[in-house]
Amino acid sequence: MKNPRLPRRPLGVIFALALLALSPFAHAQWKWRDADGRVQYSDRPPPPNVAEKDIMQRPNQAARAPAPQSAQAPGAASAASDVAAPGRAASESSRDKIERERKTAEDKANKEAMAENCRLAQNRQRLLESGVRLRSGEPGGETQVMTEQARQEQIRQMQVVINTQCK
Repeated sequence: MKNPRLPRRPLGVIFALALLALSPFAHAQWKWRDADGRVQYSDRPPPPNVAEKDIMQRPNQAARAPAPQSAQAPGAASAASDVAAPGRAASESSRDKIERERKTAEDKANKEAMAENCRLAQNRQRLLESGVRLRSGEPGGETQVMTEQARQEQIRQMQVVINTQCK
C-alpha cells in the first residue's frame, strides 16, 4: 500500500530557502536604548530625545534627523538652521519622489484593472450577443433560462462598462 502523503516537491524546498534568504531584509534596522534602559528595535529612527551614544545600530548610510532648534543652544541656532535646511530639502524631495513613485504604481494598477474589466465586459457582451441559451441563477439556488428582456438589459449594462473602462 502506498503512503498517502505526497512526496516532497523540490519547488517547496526552494521556496522555503528563498524566504529564509530574504528574511534579513525584513528585520528592524534601528536599535537603541531608551530612557528606561530597554533596547528598542524599529524600522524608523529613534525619537529625538535619545542620545547619540544610546543608538546601537542604524541602517546603512542613515543619518539621524537634526534635533529641533528649541533644544539647541541660542548661539548655535542660526548655524544649525543653515545646516538643517539642505537636509530638510533633501528629505522633502525624497518624500516627493516616493509619493510620485507610489502615484505611478497606483496609476499603473488602475490602468491594469480597467483593461481587465474592459476585456471581461467585451467577452461577456460577445457571449450575450451570440444567441447562446444562457441560464441565470435565482436566490433560491434554482436556475432558469435567461429571457430575451434580461439578455438585452445585460447587453446594455456591458456596453456601459465598455464605454467607461475601455479607453
